[in-house]
Amino acid sequence: MSVSLYYSATRPTPLTDGEAAAVNRIVAAHMESFPFEYEETLYLYENGAQEPDEIVAGATKMPTDFDRVVPVLDHVLGSLTELRRSLPGAEWRVHMDDFDIPWDENDGYTVPE
Repeated sequence: MSVSLYYSATRPTPLTDGEAAAVNRIVAAHMESFPFEYEETLYLYENGAQEPDEIVAGATKMPTDFDRVVPVLDHVLGSLTELRRSLPGAEWRVHMDDFDIPWDENDGYTVPE
């Protein structure tokens, strides 16, 4: 059975050119620093997921190797924290199947303890 992390951001205004560039920079930095060659990483759908007002959306399938789940999740959540902070005014939802990942203003998205 596979588990995935899903993420999306909505707001009434589309991405500005500067925001789109910031998203691209964050994704590129994430890809370059991702620690596992054969695991799924941060994946953003092209043009969101076609939902109204959706500016960013994506998903990451979690590894089947339990020892890699936390490092992969931690890395992806760190990138989502950067994305959220770079897109003001957006309403975010980050969840692993039916479990919502909470947002903390100081720490961002972190692996639940």
